[in-house]
Amino acid sequence: MFEFDGPKLPRHLLLFLHQLQDLKRSVLAFLLCLPTSVFAFVLLLLLVYNGFSAFCIHLPFLAKTSHGPANFSLEIPAGKPVLKLPSSFASSRSLSSSSHSLSFTSSSSKLPSSVMYVVKEESPRPHLKTHLAPLHRHNFSAIPISTASIRRNRRLRKHKRTHKSLHSLAQSSQFSTRIREFFAGNCKLRFFMTWISSFKSFGDREFLAIESLFKSHPNACLVIVSNSMDSHKGDQILRPFLDMGFKLMALSPDYDFIFKNTHAEAWFHKLREGYVNPGAVTLGQNLSNLIRLALLYKFGGIYTDTDIIILKSFSKLRNVIGAQTVDYETGNWSRLNNAVLIFDRNHPLLFKFIQEFALTFDGNKWGHNGPYLVSRVVSRVNGRPDFNFTVLPPSAYYPVDWTRIQSLFRGPRDEIHSKWLLSKLRQIQSKSFAVHLWNRQSRSFEVEKGSIMDHILSNCCIFCNNSASSL
Repeated sequence: MFEFDGPKLPRHLLLFLHQLQDLKRSVLAFLLCLPTSVFAFVLLLLLVYNGFSAFCIHLPFLAKTSHGPANFSLEIPAGKPVLKLPSSFASSRSLSSSSHSLSFTSSSSKLPSSVMYVVKEESPRPHLKTHLAPLHRHNFSAIPISTASIRRNRRLRKHKRTHKSLHSLAQSSQFSTRIREFFAGNCKLRFFMTWISSFKSFGDREFLAIESLFKSHPNACLVIVSNSMDSHKGDQILRPFLDMGFKLMALSPDYDFIFKNTHAEAWFHKLREGYVNPGAVTLGQNLSNLIRLALLYKFGGIYTDTDIIILKSFSKLRNVIGAQTVDYETGNWSRLNNAVLIFDRNHPLLFKFIQEFALTFDGNKWGHNGPYLVSRVVSRVNGRPDFNFTVLPPSAYYPVDWTRIQSLFRGPRDEIHSKWLLSKLRQIQSKSFAVHLWNRQSRSFEVEKGSIMDHILSNCCIFCNNSASSL
């Protein structure tokens, strides 16, 4: 046996080590006696702790909480303007981006469960100097909003494009002054048109409609309510008429003025605020239906669509609307149309039309706010003594239905067809004040030589230098 000759540990240290080993054995013996569920519980606690440690983010500038709505502020350099945004604008934008919003609750203040805090940007983004990497930070002031306003914000975002266009279209503050000055001159008759498309779409057919208007009414005044035509390009298109001394003007619409003191005023306000669904039908088309009614109610006069070719003077017509179709069994009209309207100022039927539009607006049904609207109202008030108006037969403005409109553009195919064309042309010339071309259906049709449209074109043109086929 060899003995270890190294240094020996002190006796008291050896006793401590023996006691520590005895304690270790006792602890292990105790743990081995415990049931397995206890170990599972401990493991669960460790996992929870680990989860909180992994996903908890500590922001250094939120170390202290205040007794109420938090207010984060930064020093604004001298001379820098501070942008003050209205609360309505902030509430509509505050939820649009997570990087621009913050939600929290103060430990010392209790708020309803339906209330949260959103932030509003009030100044440009300065650089925050901290020990961390440079961060972009805003100057915030907390604004409490309810869940109802959140739903409203969603509705506003849904129709964001619509609202943007409405606000941009309503900036013509000089509309009332310009139109009153325009009508102050020598106007035998007041005509209105609307144009909701680009000036590039204003083609030869629309140009012919204006030609036919002034050919039959050389002393009339025409106002075209349109954003695109109230421009330098629009002026160039209309310049030939002005050079010949005809009175016409294109005006961007001021909806607040046009709809003021009518049922359309409250409806349009709701539309602009997002409480009216514009629907699948283009909003411009439905606004055109409403604008024509409001303009006639405010000024009185004549409204015609830009695909109406006028054949003879309207000077003897007053407070009339045209039927589009009739019931051949009863002889009564079955549908009216609003492509041509002739009414005095403040006429009660116009009032009813506008009221019906505001109360029953449906942007998902084509024609519901136009031809079907005037048909509904007239069917209810027809025969009442306080409404003085006349319904003209289809031959007045709609001698050919849209389903047969191609017959006006086709030239003679044979002798029988040639006789029919001549008979139909004479019927239109004798009984019709105008012809509706139904652009929606006939836009792609070309005017063939010897057709009814070929004869109408030659009789209604002023400049007469356009190719018939271009219509």
